[in-house]
Amino acid sequence: MRKIILAFLITFSINAQIKLPRLISDGMILQRDTKVNIWGWASVNENIELDFKGRKYKTITSEDGKWAIELPSQKAGGPFEMTLKGSNTIVLKNILFGDVWLCSGQSNMELPMERIKDKYKDIVAKASNSNIRQFLVPDEYYFEKERTDFSSGSWIEANPTSVLQFTGVGYFFASEIYEKYKIPIGLINSSLGGSPAESWISEEGIKKFPDYYAEYLKFKDGKLEKQIDENDRKVSSDWYKLLNQTDTGLKNKWVNSVDISDWKTMNIPGYWADGELGNTNGSVWFKREFTLEKIKESQAKLILGRIVDADSVFVNGNFVGTTSYQYPPRIYSFNANVLKEGKNEITIRVISNSGRGGFVTDKPYELSIGDKTIDLKGNWSYKLGSKMLPLPGQTFVRWKPVGLYNAMIAPLKNYPIKGVLWYQGEANTKKPSEYFVLMETLITNWRTLFRQEKLPFLLVQLPNFMEPKPEPAESNWAALRQQQLNTLKVPNTGLAVAIDLGEWNDIHPLNKYDVGKRLSLQARKLVYGEKNLAASGPLYKSIKKEGNKLILSFSNVGTGLVIKNGNELKEFAIAGTDGKFIWAKAVIKGDKIIVSNDSVADPVKVRYAWADNPIEANLYNNEGLPASPFEASLDVE
Repeated sequence: MRKIILAFLITFSINAQIKLPRLISDGMILQRDTKVNIWGWASVNENIELDFKGRKYKTITSEDGKWAIELPSQKAGGPFEMTLKGSNTIVLKNILFGDVWLCSGQSNMELPMERIKDKYKDIVAKASNSNIRQFLVPDEYYFEKERTDFSSGSWIEANPTSVLQFTGVGYFFASEIYEKYKIPIGLINSSLGGSPAESWISEEGIKKFPDYYAEYLKFKDGKLEKQIDENDRKVSSDWYKLLNQTDTGLKNKWVNSVDISDWKTMNIPGYWADGELGNTNGSVWFKREFTLEKIKESQAKLILGRIVDADSVFVNGNFVGTTSYQYPPRIYSFNANVLKEGKNEITIRVISNSGRGGFVTDKPYELSIGDKTIDLKGNWSYKLGSKMLPLPGQTFVRWKPVGLYNAMIAPLKNYPIKGVLWYQGEANTKKPSEYFVLMETLITNWRTLFRQEKLPFLLVQLPNFMEPKPEPAESNWAALRQQQLNTLKVPNTGLAVAIDLGEWNDIHPLNKYDVGKRLSLQARKLVYGEKNLAASGPLYKSIKKEGNKLILSFSNVGTGLVIKNGNELKEFAIAGTDGKFIWAKAVIKGDKIIVSNDSVADPVKVRYAWADNPIEANLYNNEGLPASPFEASLDVE
């Protein structure tokens, strides 16, 4: 029996076929102007031959079955074919050489064009460009060791259908760069919502942070991860099971038209915690009637802003859409034949699993039928379906240190890239003071992985978010923006300022076009050599004092500092030795700004746009790019 098994293993080893990593596949874009590795696995000591552009390259697999062939530097162009021969033959088709950009970070980088297709209808409709392609890395984590390949993934060309899968920021960046240089652009989208910076750092890199390293070691063998995942799934499953069992609305079929004479009313948008229900978790049902004349259109669309946390929506008892968590915009298209002439009814079942449930304010709530729009803001009838205790907090294992690096970055190491686009930081705002060191470590870490000492890193600074405040105050979001600004101390980095691109009530602002465009300006100057290009708004450079005034100097002033919106600079605050900030008068003098407040005789510190949402920030350069928020002190220059 042992001889049979041994013979089988020997035969299997001899006949093991060439296997390629997911990245090396049809439609791939390889990095131009540099040597490129093609690699994979096969039987031990197997002869591997690669045929490309009329030349043959040969190698033999090592004792562990690995092989790699280095191709000489290629100019941008294609499409090409590549043939690999071992015990089997693989033909790779439609290969381009161009520039490959790694898009990484958290949800604002991950956010796909699908989420913003209504904002950019014309762009989506015209998104037919086979020279812009994306490889979507699967959302996975792994603690034990660095993986050598992804579990799935393929290269796709941009067209009006496939582009909906592309990272929005990355696609707009790629479009700008392609339009300028006509070079194929490949995007590797390796990003995950909610992920902190430490989850993208290697085991060796995270040793610099003892607390994160200790946390990582708890998960390395996989046992704790399994226990937590099983427990979280059970807790969540039990909570929703009990909710559905006790929901009066489900029992009595409130989806249909029912007597609502005893239902209360609530003004939508808003949160029921502000009304009679108070801070209740569970399910709450909402109904709204409206009348229609004869319907000619075949399609209708419900736009329901954003709802916290989950919703299921019905029109005249017909299900038209659902969303399971609070962040995506609710846009539900449906067949207009569910509508009728005369009275109609919308029913929404809202589930709040913790916190304040309800309808996010300052968002659109309307029904659209052809060119007719019905405003759905105002009074809705509501009734509690089931009152629940809050769902216990979950442990998001996927965000723990090192896990995303091992699963989503390490497999890229043999694939040369042009640079990195990084949009992340929201998940680190609880401890902003450590962010610079985290990013310095991450950048060094990735440059080592890709064996590119000067690999360009282009970062997006956090946009404005949350409600504005009338007076100067402390802000973790502002503090983290300062850390992101400090990252420019690391060579070959760039920063796209987005302080004017956010939404006060949405951590995922829809304007991804301008983010991508500002990243492209950074790339054009830093990477593509347009040295005289105004790629950034004003950046704080130095400070000095004259009497009771602070004189600020800036770089990246372009053709001059300007005030946007109004006649006075806003969002400047000044502090004396007591450290208490108050609003200041700020005046532009050439490429400098003079800041003062008559009540502060001995100013030592100044802040600009230092807030979660500095809505009045209006310092720009003539090129239309906003100044980065900053804090400056006389004793720290």
